[in-house]
Amino acid sequence: MVRGQCPVTQRSQLRRIDVPYVDFRGDVGRGHLIVRSDTAASTARIFTRLFQMRFAIRRMEGVEAYGGDVYKSLTADNTSAYNCRRAGQINAPFAQSPHANGRAIDINPVENPWKDPRCRCWSPTGTHAARTPGPGKILKNDPVWRLFDNEGWIWQNIDVPDYMHFDTGYPSKPYQPAQPSQRQ
Repeated sequence: MVRGQCPVTQRSQLRRIDVPYVDFRGDVGRGHLIVRSDTAASTARIFTRLFQMRFAIRRMEGVEAYGGDVYKSLTADNTSAYNCRRAGQINAPFAQSPHANGRAIDINPVENPWKDPRCRCWSPTGTHAARTPGPGKILKNDPVWRLFDNEGWIWQNIDVPDYMHFDTGYPSKPYQPAQPSQRQ
């Protein structure tokens, strides 16, 4: 992270959400996400429901466990949220980045990769780039997608496929619950 460029300047702007999850073996784990305070209640509702649905999550820990390195977190198949990221690891100006603002969540990056426009390659791997059903995968209109959509989150809100990513708007916008007329 580049000091002074991250839009979240005080810890009071962030919340730690501790939630249970079901891993790929069917065992219960406990993880956490660091999110902007305005998204905390919505995030807790969504991940509580994912747990109840037994949606598989590989691991869930703050990117600080990876020294703030987004690539290490993605490669570890880590579900995470807030990360200001280093200058070479960010695709948007710091002030506009949903992750740097704590208003984005990446779920199971290996099962839900993104196409990095800088290399035109799948990251962290293209093994699961095809959008076919499978454990831990997110597909448009599936139950995971609907949970986020019903809460007002946007899936893969960029011009390239980014199947792991939900945010509240780009450039980063404060969380606004979905209105019934917005739901699909």
